[in-house]
Amino acid sequence: MPKFITADEAAALVKDGATVALSAMGLGGWPEEIAEAIERRYIETGFPRDLNIKQGSATGDWKERGVTRFGHEGLVKKWTAAHIGSAAQMNALVQANKIEAHCLPQGVIVNLWREIAAKRPGLITKVGLQTFVDPRIDGGKMNSVTKEDLVKLIEIEGEEWLFYKSFPVDVALIRGTTADEKGNITMDREGFINEALAVAEATKNSGGIVIAQVEFLAKEGTLHPKQVKVPGVLIDYVVIAEKQESCWQTEGLYFEPSFAGDIKIPLNAIPRIPLDERKIIARRSAMELKEGMIVNLGFGIPADVAAIAAEEKISDRITLTTEAGAFGGIPASPPNFGNSYNAEAMIDHGAMFDFYDGGGLDITYLGLAQTDRHGNINVSKFGKRLTGPGGFINISQNARKVVFCGTFTAGAEVKVENGKLIIIKEGTKRKFISQVEQITFSGKYATSTHQPVLYVTERAVFKLEQGEMTLIEVAPGIDIQKDILAHMDFMPTISDQIKEMDASIFQHEWGGLQQMIKSTIASNELEVKKLA
Repeated sequence: MPKFITADEAAALVKDGATVALSAMGLGGWPEEIAEAIERRYIETGFPRDLNIKQGSATGDWKERGVTRFGHEGLVKKWTAAHIGSAAQMNALVQANKIEAHCLPQGVIVNLWREIAAKRPGLITKVGLQTFVDPRIDGGKMNSVTKEDLVKLIEIEGEEWLFYKSFPVDVALIRGTTADEKGNITMDREGFINEALAVAEATKNSGGIVIAQVEFLAKEGTLHPKQVKVPGVLIDYVVIAEKQESCWQTEGLYFEPSFAGDIKIPLNAIPRIPLDERKIIARRSAMELKEGMIVNLGFGIPADVAAIAAEEKISDRITLTTEAGAFGGIPASPPNFGNSYNAEAMIDHGAMFDFYDGGGLDITYLGLAQTDRHGNINVSKFGKRLTGPGGFINISQNARKVVFCGTFTAGAEVKVENGKLIIIKEGTKRKFISQVEQITFSGKYATSTHQPVLYVTERAVFKLEQGEMTLIEVAPGIDIQKDILAHMDFMPTISDQIKEMDASIFQHEWGGLQQMIKSTIASNELEVKKLA
């Protein structure tokens, strides 16, 4: 039977030098009340010290809540995560070389827990090859003080693989919705089923302790067994949260019932995107959709593709997914990223990455922060500013087709008028540069696997052809030399068949996506008849 304790009592259980495992995304699954207590104890007493934090996803609200609460010099010694951008105080310490930091692919970390639980030596995968986590490049190290090697290049039957080492876990901090008197944990009000079960198993089998924060307490024997996501035998301590703000479902709100699967909302309730550069990018990107595709959408502009699908009434013709584990419905944009309106099914975080890593995605839409002539993409490190890859490496490396979405330059002012794109003020920072600062996506690796790759901006579309960036489309109203080539650090290949981007996506009302989907159906049916 677990002990029911206060958050302050939970904080006192975390010892100096402990390896602490977390299972959260945004504020979903994040035990804020326990984290507050750990921060408070450290400020008041100087303990615990030198923690080794291990987490899979970006955790926090980009302000004061989340892992950034641990951003006090001396509290944390090592930090391994897929994304460190949302924890400002911790990030500052990494930049100042006060904390050792590794960034590893999200899908690797969330599935490494299962390897630890089963007492296997680590995770073997191709995810990360030829990116910055490859030990031949950076090995995932994010600053100069980080020396430990967590990734090893190995060969199996003549093929290159990466080996990510297991490690013992001392403390797991997880969150659920309800605990019964025996410590069985549900996640009814969470927007997704995270990796809490795998984290708890890894910790228990390492001889560590599992501390769970919940919102409600139920009588023993009253929870439906299929609702229990972490069995009570894996839980050592339970904290019943005293404050509602410690139990937010997302970064942006306390609770949205459609994220939890409690209700289905009308899709017209999802806000429409105004006609601007983001909408142009999302519309052009959506033109790559085909009937029946299984789709993933990344953070930022890529998430807008879901709103376009809803607006164009084709959401039921494709299956949108989230890396957090949702199939169907409409993935939410920031600050609710990771959640889905009206999901049809939710699976564990790690199980979704199994599906992604095995090539289950037909297409993915991901961010375009920096790219170069070889089609490499960087979304993880910009000078001193650190973010990390999140699930980007897993997803981009294994989807059957990748569409990178982003503005052509950073900070440009544009408008759409009379079906044309007009540049009012050019951006202050180039995105198409000679060499990316960090390789989060390898154009060379994509070329070796024959993966189709597009780069969609508001004014131009590029394609990776024979390992080189190739200009294939230009927006109406845009001059190739003045508005595109003059703002690139390299000369791309210009296609012999370059054409104008579809003019209809520059109108206030589009309505063309349904017809495109129908055309793909007719084309597929014709192909089937020919084969017959």
